[in-house]
Amino acid sequence: KRFGRWSDQGKWQHLHEHFIEEPDMEWLLIDSTVVRAHPCAAGAPKEQGGQAEQALGKSVGGFSTKIHVTVDALGNPLRLLLTGGQTGDATQAIALLEGFDFEAVLADRGYDTDKILAFIAQNHAEAVIPAKKNRLVQRDTDWHIYRTRHLVECFINKIKQYRRIFSRFEKYASRYKAFLSFASALIWLR
Repeated sequence: KRFGRWSDQGKWQHLHEHFIEEPDMEWLLIDSTVVRAHPCAAGAPKEQGGQAEQALGKSVGGFSTKIHVTVDALGNPLRLLLTGGQTGDATQAIALLEGFDFEAVLADRGYDTDKILAFIAQNHAEAVIPAKKNRLVQRDTDWHIYRTRHLVECFINKIKQYRRIFSRFEKYASRYKAFLSFASALIWLR
C-alpha cells in the first residue's frame, strides 16, 4: 500500500529526477523494449481510463507494454515513457528528446523518419541514425559513434533484471512507471 501511495504522490519520479541533475548530454541514446503483461494486469476500471490509458496493448501474444527510453552518453536513464506494446518506436521519439540540450542522437533504423531528423536538425545536433534500406537518398552514418549505442541496450538489460519490470503485474501504468523510476534511480546509484 505504501508503494502505491508513494507512486500516486510522484515520490518515485522525484527520486529518479533527483539523480539526473548532471547527466552527460554529449549524446542522447533512444530505444524501446516490449514487456509482456501478466493477465492480472488487465481490467483497469473505466473511470481510470481502461486498458488503453494504462499502456496495455493487445496483440496475438496477449497483453504487452512498450517502454521507451532515453539515456545519456554514459548509459544513465533520463526519461521513460510507456505505451501499448503495439506502438511503433518512432511515435515517441520527439517526446523522448524534448527539453534536452544535446549534440547528437543515437538510435536504430526504426527512428529514421523525416520528422525526427528535422527535429534533431532544429536542435543543431547530429543524427547518428542509419538510413532505412528503402530510403531513396541514403545518408552517411558515423559508425564509430554509433557503436556506443550499446549503452541503451545495456540499460534495458539492467532494468529487465527486476521481476516487476520484465513481466508487468500492475494494473495501473503510473505504478508500473513508478517502479521503473525506482529501478532507474538504483542504476544511477551504481
